[in-house]
Amino acid sequence: MNAAEIKTRRWNDPVEPDDGTRILVTRYRPRGVRREDERWDAWIKELAPSVALHAAVYGKHGAPIDWDEYRRRYLREMESERYRILGLAQQVAAGERITLLCSSACVDPARCHRTLLAELISAAR
Repeated sequence: MNAAEIKTRRWNDPVEPDDGTRILVTRYRPRGVRREDERWDAWIKELAPSVALHAAVYGKHGAPIDWDEYRRRYLREMESERYRILGLAQQVAAGERITLLCSSACVDPARCHRTLLAELISAAR
């Protein structure tokens, strides 16, 4: 599976012709966006960090967790979503391009679950 067949972006980045199916992978739907103004084809909130992990990374119940802890916990959470990940991997294997979309506030793809998710999809067999 070619990693180039999986793109990652923020939900409010301009749509590009080669985006393919744009999938929002955030726990929360972006506020203030009318349904007719959505820039994504599907929303799979189950592939986003859990409510508890989202709160932990932002320090809502104590000190914010670091990237290594976030990564470890996110990957553990995704073990229970393997069938969704396999489904996306099958779409990509069939030649479909997908673009995983995260929050508009998520400016560093190297420290975002969308990149971890892309890696999981690429590695799925």
